[in-house]
Amino acid sequence: MTRSDLSIWDQTQEAITFLTDSLPESLQKPQVAIVCGSGLSGLADTVQADPRVEYDYASIPHFPRPTVSGHAGKLVFGLLGQKVPAVFMVGRAHYYEGNSMDQVTFPIRVFKLLGVDTVILTNAAGGLNPDYNVGDIMLLNDASFLFPRKPLNETGLAGVHPLRGPNAEEFGVRFPPLSDAYDLDLRRHVHQTWKEIIPSQKTRKLHEGVYAFVGGPTYETRAESRMLRMLGADVVGMSTVPEIVVARHSGLRVLAFSLVTNNAVLDPVPRGDEQLLQDKDAGELNAILEKGKATHEEVLEAGRTAALDMQQLVTKIVVKAFGHQ
Repeated sequence: MTRSDLSIWDQTQEAITFLTDSLPESLQKPQVAIVCGSGLSGLADTVQADPRVEYDYASIPHFPRPTVSGHAGKLVFGLLGQKVPAVFMVGRAHYYEGNSMDQVTFPIRVFKLLGVDTVILTNAAGGLNPDYNVGDIMLLNDASFLFPRKPLNETGLAGVHPLRGPNAEEFGVRFPPLSDAYDLDLRRHVHQTWKEIIPSQKTRKLHEGVYAFVGGPTYETRAESRMLRMLGADVVGMSTVPEIVVARHSGLRVLAFSLVTNNAVLDPVPRGDEQLLQDKDAGELNAILEKGKATHEEVLEAGRTAALDMQQLVTKIVVKAFGHQ
């Protein structure tokens, strides 16, 4: 449904016209947009049953469609905490699926013109920080694109900046700063709320840290994981940062969470001439290599087990920050 001859502004206007023509008045100006990452679609179930409106992405002009399992591809409008109008993206389109950065970040432009004030982004990520466990939640306070040189996997890690090309002046300035990208007041609310809802004896922890965006779709090699950790990254993933850049370009407040769904393998791969390996059979050697290997299935499973805590946390933050406005 995307026409290449239309500017980003015109494409966004067409999507807005479609949505506002069919939305009830009470849902036409959501205050908060929430992006549900891999395994976290249950966040959209926190809205009230009525009023509630859903759209398949395919029905919205120019909206990108995800092709990855765990990303349903629907936009849900409703009320959080009975009074805060919100819109949920149940799944996102990724750069590695063959989308352009303009397509990946298009929903954020739509949110801006809908009148959204704040975007809350969630994702599944690999843990690089050894203090992070599977099931922990990290609150983003910084992030980075990666453009490494050979001999590391140049194509797997490289990203294209979402603001590359002519500036969309209708949304923001040519050179937006990102040093203030992660709203400090909202992060303060997160820590306060976490203490209220998560028992101190619970093993799941809340961290703050740095997210490294990579292009994907391959999971990182051991050498890449060590490099990212040496550069200061705490988790690594294949989404979110382009959306954050465009959100800040558009003047939106940003809050972002990573759910640690697997631990990246940082140990160097064993050498083939190591003495301890010489008497092992093929199955034992394969088990050594597969130790800690990430799979998409475990990402989705970790999302399911953490879903209730994430739902409770996000809902209470939204109600606390916006429910009395």
